[in-house]
Amino acid sequence: MMLPGDRHYAVELQASAERVPQIRRIVAAHLRYWQLEPHIPPVCRGVTELVTNVHRHIGTDARCVVELRWAGRQLTASVADDGPRLPPVRRVGRGGLSAIAALSDSWGSCGTPTGKVIWFTRRVGSARVTRLTGRVPLRSVPDVKVRPTPVISLA
Repeated sequence: MMLPGDRHYAVELQASAERVPQIRRIVAAHLRYWQLEPHIPPVCRGVTELVTNVHRHIGTDARCVVELRWAGRQLTASVADDGPRLPPVRRVGRGGLSAIAALSDSWGSCGTPTGKVIWFTRRVGSARVTRLTGRVPLRSVPDVKVRPTPVISLA
């Protein structure tokens, strides 16, 4: 069941090294469209890590599905692939699932009939709408009114 405020996006792609920057731009564009700009860096980093893991551990021609879902106060990002093994949890290092754990409020993995899904969530507030307003000029430099100099023609 989808609530009226639910947002959902999914894309299937080949987990090649060339696709990683592209999926990062796509995820950033969707988060920007949903007005979740503060979450762009951590979510893009997490999705990049998961897609890179598919490329590294499943194969260069592996297919995966990247999915974003924003429902109320929670944003979920997931990557599903056809790899049968669930990932081991390593606590050492800065990459892999330890990076996902550091970037998220919760994360997990589960087996599917065709492979597995690894997901992570972030708590988000409601989307912020900011008005575009004119800025008041800085007062550190005084306004100087200069009279225009008349142009004298010698013709």
